[in-house]
Amino acid sequence: MVGPVRPKFVLFGSSIVQNSFSNEGRGAILATLYARKADIFLRGYSSWNSRRALQVLDQIFKRDAPIQTSLVIIYFGGNDSVHPHPSGLGPHVPLPEYIENMRKIAMHLKTLSEKTRLIFLSAPPVNEEQIRETLSDKLGELNRTNESCRIYSEACLELCRDLDIKAIDLWTTIQKRDDWLTECFKDGIHFSSEGSKIVVKEIMKVLREAEWEPSLHWKSLPAEFGEDSPYDPVSPDGNTTVNVSEGSFRRNMQWE
Repeated sequence: MVGPVRPKFVLFGSSIVQNSFSNEGRGAILATLYARKADIFLRGYSSWNSRRALQVLDQIFKRDAPIQTSLVIIYFGGNDSVHPHPSGLGPHVPLPEYIENMRKIAMHLKTLSEKTRLIFLSAPPVNEEQIRETLSDKLGELNRTNESCRIYSEACLELCRDLDIKAIDLWTTIQKRDDWLTECFKDGIHFSSEGSKIVVKEIMKVLREAEWEPSLHWKSLPAEFGEDSPYDPVSPDGNTTVNVSEGSFRRNMQWE
């Protein structure tokens, strides 16, 4: 462990999480926003569904860990929603099992610490035509439809309402943008930088509005070693220094 200890945020999910530090993804944006404030950890696993996530949950989030996670942002559902394959292979998880798996994931995470906060992301929409153009030659027929994503998204949101857990309706939010089909995906499934920006804005909205103590919004967290120093850059008056611990880049960011 590298110290001092900062709040730990974990992004837990499938390939949308695994790839979130590339192509200006949401992991990279969050790491920039929370520089000197919190550490962003990726626990993303391409092609995983809620069934596989549940199998390793105790290994990733240990109840006896000396430092517990402050925030977990969870995404599973898109792979679960893929239509079943006749062979029985593949990522499909029947809807009732998906709901129960997500319930078990939520209940485990809620027991880690009274200060561990959760945000669930529902299954986002997909561009079916783009999937066929970009992925069918690599992975064959994926049988992933926008309608199946809607069904699993709504199930996730309903579960979160029942459990009083913060949730973001990605299926609806992404589609509010008029050009979502062409601008929000790299391959019809995984987010482009524009898609990731939408997700970050929604996460920031939740963190800003949540009545959590302490607040986990980036503006509320102190910068590590943020005290004034004579070694900071000298100000124009030549007699004082400028404290740059907060980073001027953050002040102009669009996801307040």
